Amino acid sequence: MRRGELRRIRRGVYAAATACTIAIRAAEHGGAPACESAARHLGIWVLDAPGLHVWLRPDRHHQASRSQDCDCIRHWDAGSSAAAFALPSVQRILVQIYRCRGAEPFFVALESARRLGLISRPALRSLRRTLDERGKDLVDFSRSDADSGLESLVRLRVRKFGWSVRTQVRVVGTGAVDLLIDGWLIVETDGRQNHEEPAHRHRDLMRDATAASWGHVSLRFDYAMVVHDWDIVERAIVAMMALMPRA
Repeated sequence: MRRGELRRIRRGVYAAATACTIAIRAAEHGGAPACESAARHLGIWVLDAPGLHVWLRPDRHHQASRSQDCDCIRHWDAGSSAAAFALPSVQRILVQIYRCRGAEPFFVALESARRLGLISRPALRSLRRTLDERGKDLVDFSRSDADSGLESLVRLRVRKFGWSVRTQVRVVGTGAVDLLIDGWLIVETDGRQNHEEPAHRHRDLMRDATAASWGHVSLRFDYAMVVHDWDIVERAIVAMMALMPRA
C-alpha cells in the first residue's frame, strides 16, 4: 500500500491499484459483479440499467457499512465460497439476467455472448435446462450473428409478424446491413455512437441510395428510438412492409 500497488477496500480486503471500478465496488459490498454488471464487465452487450448488481454467496453477508443508503441489487445465488470475488460463469450471469431483468435483456445478452464466443454449446444446453419454457424458447430462437444488441432486440420484437429476418446480411452494391426483412426491407440500427458527423451521415445516405437502386427500401433508427420509442419504430416497419411488392 505504501508503494501504491494496493488499495484497501475494507477490512481484510485489498485490490490492485489497477483493478476495475466495478469489481472494487462489488467487493465493497461483500461480493463480485453479477447479472448485467458482470456482463458489461465481460464486454457482453446489455440494455442500459442503473444500479450495481452484486453476487453474494449464501454463506456470506452484504457489507452495508460503506453505504447506509445502499441501493445495489443483490443476487444470493449458490456458489463456491472459495473464490469470493470471482465473476460468475457466463451461464450463471445469463440466468441472473433472465430472472432479474426479464426476457428482452436476457435475449440481447445471450446473443451477444454467443457472438463473442463466451458460451459453449454444452453450456448453452445446460443453460436451456435451467430455464422455464419462455427461457427455453429464447435460447432456441437465439443466434450468434447479431452484431449488436439492437439487432437482437429488433429481431425478437418483430418475431410475432412471421417475417424472415436475417442479421448482418450482405446486400448487392451496399455491403453488410444490420437486418433484412423478407429479403426487401433493410433496417439499420445506428447504436449509441454519433452518426450525425458529416462523414457518417454521407456514408449512410450513400448506402441507402445504393440499396434503393437495387430495389431495397431502408429504414434507419438510433439507439434511443429502438429502446425508448419502440411503438413508432414498429409502426414504421409494419407500414413499410405493407408496401412490399408482391410477386
